Amino acid sequence: MRGPGDRMLRLAAPFRVALQRFSFVLLVAAALLLMMLARADTGLTKRLRLTIDDAVAPVMAVLSQPLRTVHHAVDAVGNLVYLHSENVRLRDENDRLLKWQAFALRLEQQNTIYRSLLSAQVEERRSFISARVIGDSGGPFVRTVLLNAGVREGVEEGQAAITGDGLVGRLVQAGERSSRILLLTDFNSRVPVAVQTTRQRAFLAGDNSNLPRLTFLAGNARVRQGDRIVTSGDGGLFPPGLPVGIITSVTQGDARVQPYAALDRIEYVRILRFGRGTLMIGEHPGASGTERDDG
Repeated sequence: MRGPGDRMLRLAAPFRVALQRFSFVLLVAAALLLMMLARADTGLTKRLRLTIDDAVAPVMAVLSQPLRTVHHAVDAVGNLVYLHSENVRLRDENDRLLKWQAFALRLEQQNTIYRSLLSAQVEERRSFISARVIGDSGGPFVRTVLLNAGVREGVEEGQAAITGDGLVGRLVQAGERSSRILLLTDFNSRVPVAVQTTRQRAFLAGDNSNLPRLTFLAGNARVRQGDRIVTSGDGGLFPPGLPVGIITSVTQGDARVQPYAALDRIEYVRILRFGRGTLMIGEHPGASGTERDDG
């Protein structure tokens, strides 16, 4: 048996279908109207869009806050995981460094004992003067740079100039407040050097190119690409063992060397004060060393 409610639902069904069709037609008409307005009056469309954006912006800001909080929480968890793994890595690295430290201390003790047994003469000590490059020659035939340190800081002609990478050249002029370095690549530069592994002696001669060459090698000397070049100390002008460069090519007896120091972009150099019982390179200069960094 059917009640009054069923009868009402049957009567309302056609109206519901008609309402749905009318709503669809209304939405299509509204879309067409908006398209026509956009073509007819872009200013009106722009103002309408701005009005809608202004109205929706506060709501979007509120709705985006929980999502932002979730992102922050995920980032925090990721950072915690990274910090844990980084802590483990640093702990392992610290353990390895401690082992190397203990090994180095044992070698230092052995070296001290052997030196005392052999009565070996310790290499002359040396200090340095730090200076800043304030100008360069900028010419194709002269390769020099000007420093802001001179005689009053202890600079003397003939001293070696180095950077953290290796030898740069030697001082050829020393004024009261400034000095000039002749770079390894200059045509007039001649530096006594040696192949680090074989100790074969030679001279590094500049020719105004970026790659100076080895000259006066022994007739039976064998050099190859990749050999490292250091100062030999011959003549007492340069301390022995200063890193100079690496052999990049050997063609028909002509060996070219790439200097370790970037000679085209030097900013600071160290002028070595070699001998006279001063401080070793790498030690704090104290009263003997001089830091010069003013213009």
